[in-house]
Amino acid sequence: MSLDRAARERLVRALADAMIAHAEELTSLDQAIGDGDHGINMKRGFEAVRATLPGLADKSLPEMLKAIGMTLVMKVGGASGPLVGTFFMEFGKALPEAPVRADLVAATDKAIHAVMARGRSEAGQKTLLDVLVPVQAVFAAGADGRAIAAEAAQAAERTTPMLAIRGRASFLGERSIGHMDPGSRSASLLIGAAVAALEFEVAS
Repeated sequence: MSLDRAARERLVRALADAMIAHAEELTSLDQAIGDGDHGINMKRGFEAVRATLPGLADKSLPEMLKAIGMTLVMKVGGASGPLVGTFFMEFGKALPEAPVRADLVAATDKAIHAVMARGRSEAGQKTLLDVLVPVQAVFAAGADGRAIAAEAAQAAERTTPMLAIRGRASFLGERSIGHMDPGSRSASLLIGAAVAALEFEVAS
C-alpha cells in the first residue's frame, strides 16, 4: 500500500473529523460509566492532530503515524491518550514505508500488544481491545474494508452487555453492564473512518 501525500492528508482529516463529529456521543457514553470526558479529550487530541496539517502529511506513512501517536499522548487526558497514542506510535514503528497487507497485519498485531502491555489489559475486559482484537482477526483472515468496518461497529456493540474489568468503568461493577464502552466506540469510529478514507485497497 503506497499512499501518496493527498491520501495521507485525507486519512488524517478523516480520523480527526470522526472524533470531532462524535465528541458528544462519546461524552454521553462516558458519562454513563466513566469520568464523562472521553469525547472532550478525544476531540482535543484530534483537533491538535489536524492542526499539524498540512505538514503532517508531508511525512512518510510510518513517520506520520508516529507523530499522530505522540500528539495524542501529549494532548489527550485520561487513559485514552496513552492507549490510543501508543497504538499509533507502535503501528508506525512497525511499518515499512510501502507496506503490503502482510506488513499491516503484523504491525497491527504489534501495536495491539503494546496497548495490552501499557493498559495491563486484554480482550474481554470492556476496553478498546474488544474492538482492536476482533478486527485484527478478520483483517488477518483476509477481510475487505467493508467487512473490517462492520466488524469494528459490531464489536463495539458487543461491549454493551459486558462487565467492565479494567478502567474507570470497572469501579461500577455490575452497573457497567448495559452500556457501550466509549473507548471501544471511538476505536470503531477511527477504523471506519480509515477504511472509508483509504477505500482499503491493500496489496496482498
